[in-house]
Amino acid sequence: MDPTVVVVVSIVLVVLAVVGLFVIRRKAESDTVTTVTTTAPPKSALGAAIRRALGTSIDTATWDAIEEALIAADIGVAASADIVTRARQEKPETAEQARAAIAEALKEELGGRDRELNLTGGPAVVLVVGVNGTGKTTTIAKLAKRVLDDGRTVTLGGADTFRAAAAEQLETWGDRLGVRVVRGQEGSDPASVAFDTIESARARGVDVVIIDTAGRLHGKKNLMSELQKIHRVSGDDSVSEVLLVLDATAGQNGLTQVREFAEAIPISGIVLTKLDGTARGGIVIAVERSLGIPIKLVGVGERLQDLQPFEPRSFVDSLIS
Repeated sequence: MDPTVVVVVSIVLVVLAVVGLFVIRRKAESDTVTTVTTTAPPKSALGAAIRRALGTSIDTATWDAIEEALIAADIGVAASADIVTRARQEKPETAEQARAAIAEALKEELGGRDRELNLTGGPAVVLVVGVNGTGKTTTIAKLAKRVLDDGRTVTLGGADTFRAAAAEQLETWGDRLGVRVVRGQEGSDPASVAFDTIESARARGVDVVIIDTAGRLHGKKNLMSELQKIHRVSGDDSVSEVLLVLDATAGQNGLTQVREFAEAIPISGIVLTKLDGTARGGIVIAVERSLGIPIKLVGVGERLQDLQPFEPRSFVDSLIS
C-alpha cells in the first residue's frame, strides 16, 4: 500500500478515536449530572390512600378505609382510631373538609411538645445513641455544623471504640468542619473517652461537646449497661441532651428501639433520619404518643445542611399531601 495512504488512514483513525472518547466522556458527565439532579422525595402513600378512600361520598366504609390507611402508615392502632374519631366529630360533608379534619387531628397529636435543643452547660454535653446503620456519625457531623452556624464552638468525642475505623470516620468529619476530635484506642473504654472529651472541652472553654457512641442492638443488655456507664461518667444530670437517632424506615420496630433505649438512659429527643427515603413516616406520631419523647430534628438528605428542626404542621401537610 502507498505510504501516503497509510499515513492518511492512520490520521483518520486517530481523529475518530479522539472524537469517540470525547463523546463518551461528555455522555458520562451528562449521566452523572442527571443522577444528582433528578432525585425526588417519595410521594406520600398515606395521602394517596386517603384520596382513594374519600372517593365521591363519605360514609362508614370511608372512615374505616382511612383508619386502615393510618395504621398502614405506622401511626399505630389506638392513635389511628382516635384520629378518625376526632375527624368524624367535625362532620365533614366534602372530601376536602374530611382531609382538613384528618390533618388537624394529626397536628393535634404532635402539638404541645418542646422541640428546642437544650445546649446549656459548661460545656453542653450531647450524647448521640442508636442502633447500627441509622446514620449516627453523619448525624453528629450535621449537628456539629448547626452548632457552628449558630456561632458556638464544638468538640467531638469518639466513644465508639468497637467499630473498625469509627474514630477515623469521625475525624474525617472533624477535619472537614474544622473542629477538634478526641478519640481513644480501638477497644478502649468508651466511658473514658467521653470523660476525656468533656474535660478537654471544659479546659479549652468549648461551648458544646457531642459524643458519638457505638451503634448497639437494643436487645443487648451488656451494651446497654455500657451506655449507662457513658451517661453516668458524662455527668448524668449535667448531660444536656441524649438524642436517639432513629431510621424513619424502621416502621413499628423503631418504636421498640426507642422504648428499650429509653429504659436504659433518659432519652430527651429523637433525630429521625432517612425521612426522604420513606413514603410512610407515621412512626413519628407513634413514638410521641406512646413514649412522650419529642422528635427534635429530621434528616432529609446527605448534605451537611440536611438536618432540620422538626416542624409538625409542615410534616403533616406533607404526609397527607
